[in-house]
Amino acid sequence: MLASDEVVSSGPASYNMIKTEVQGRVAVVTLNRPKALNALCSELFHEINDALAKFDNDSSIGAIVLTGSERAFAAGADIKEMKDTEFIDNYKSNFLGHWAEQISRMRKPIVAAVNGYALGGGCELAMMCDIIYAGEKAVFGQPEINLGTIPGAGGTQRLTHAVGKSKAMEMILTGSVNLDAQEAKILGLVSAIFPPESLVEEAIKTAAKIASKGAVSVQMAKEAVNQAYELSLSSGLHFERRLFQATFATKDQKEGMSAFAEKRKPSFVNE
Repeated sequence: MLASDEVVSSGPASYNMIKTEVQGRVAVVTLNRPKALNALCSELFHEINDALAKFDNDSSIGAIVLTGSERAFAAGADIKEMKDTEFIDNYKSNFLGHWAEQISRMRKPIVAAVNGYALGGGCELAMMCDIIYAGEKAVFGQPEINLGTIPGAGGTQRLTHAVGKSKAMEMILTGSVNLDAQEAKILGLVSAIFPPESLVEEAIKTAAKIASKGAVSVQMAKEAVNQAYELSLSSGLHFERRLFQATFATKDQKEGMSAFAEKRKPSFVNE
């Protein structure tokens, strides 16, 4: 917790499976299904999406932290919920679509603070975020093949981008090769490792630093980095340059560069 920031928690009636609080300009969303190790079900994901959407549209929030418990970020999907569903119903309802798509459309940066297990859908959820911090005992894996299926919320795509084809194939095809925190950091899946008890605090510190910058340039920077996964290099460079040029229409660019020239701290207005 940042000592100078007031903590405002949502009431227990707000959600059944998550907790939310606000520290300064940082929103914290905590998965809260302890008996199920935060297994992901439709209700839980609807609540995550609802909370994130509200914070994404709240001008007082600059960045978001998503976390679970020290034992499990999310130990996978709720298999009991999905085991008897049929293809035609899943296809018509776009099953998992609201898992895989909405978070990636968030404009504000999301920092995942991953302690314990992040398996299957839990690993996919972490990879939907913009930055991943891991506790020292974090474990990442995609064991869906053991259930006669495959990852369905981005595991085959985001994991391959993050760790490379060979390691992703090994993890996904065996269902038994997991990454500990150190290996995840070496491969670039996570940015930093912290003791479990201080992980969320460190994630909040980074989110607060991001939230202190100009909101428009932060959102533009996030958009540009994400486009690196979608565009060719030449198209990506063109996209980046156009956004860079667009920042010169903002008050924050004028303030930031003037403050630098005048050797003072900038005062951004998020415009």
